[in-house]
Amino acid sequence: MMSQRVYAGIETENGSFEKAKVLLLSIPYDGTSTWGKGADKGFEAFMEASDNMEIFDIETNSTVYEQGVFVCEPITEDGSAEAMFQASYQKTKELLKTGKFLTFFGGEHSVSIGPIKAHYEHFQNLSVLHLDAHSDLRPSYSGTPYSHACALHEASKNTNLVQVGIRSMDSVEIPFLNRKNVFFAEDIYGKTDWMQKSIDLLGPELYLTIDLDVLDPSIMPATGTPEPGGMLWNPLIQYLRMVFEQRNVVGFDIVELAPIEGFPASEFLVAKLYYKLLSYKFELNKNQGQ
Repeated sequence: MMSQRVYAGIETENGSFEKAKVLLLSIPYDGTSTWGKGADKGFEAFMEASDNMEIFDIETNSTVYEQGVFVCEPITEDGSAEAMFQASYQKTKELLKTGKFLTFFGGEHSVSIGPIKAHYEHFQNLSVLHLDAHSDLRPSYSGTPYSHACALHEASKNTNLVQVGIRSMDSVEIPFLNRKNVFFAEDIYGKTDWMQKSIDLLGPELYLTIDLDVLDPSIMPATGTPEPGGMLWNPLIQYLRMVFEQRNVVGFDIVELAPIEGFPASEFLVAKLYYKLLSYKFELNKNQGQ
């Protein structure tokens, strides 16, 4: 059964499943988060903010929503972390057959494990670009390998994983950390040379996973495990533009939005971030040289 939700609150000619170039799948799972809860409510807050967002992107001189963004029925399996993983993994494999651009919205970071696995099985020699405050490389946590703390463990073994913004980790993760592919927050703060260096490590095709706590809590407090010392908006956007210019992003997810009642700035930031990523994917190259 297909969802009746309309992205950005605007009916478009390309908004149907058949015509849309982009699929948006919500996985509102919050079963393994260990401190701040509420990521299961992130998608609804994001959608409401998107409904009230200006849909002309100045930077790319475009209205990318017209490409068509179809909102799929969400993955509602929450019996266990493993059951959620299996459901999201199988659904992603199914959607990859459409050839459309797949985007995912959490939920906490465990929701990325299934989509990433499906993508690295579908695309040969896939790189994964991981933006996060936490390295998420534990083989298991609280009795399951499908925890938010394990979100990139499998990717570290099966893909070319590049991690950016890391500033919190446990010593048990050190054996799984590829230091030459990690750009710690303390080493990139106030600098820009790391941007091209990190992109140079990525292969031609990549999957992008963004945990919103990669951003500093001063601009993104609405997340389960905020860490001081994060990225700010303009460096993040500058970097992501470079990534999309130089590499083929084949899919992405955004996770860990835990809305704060009465404080809509965070969800508006995320709405803008999602729209920016689509604008970079579909409009950037069109408008170069204009």
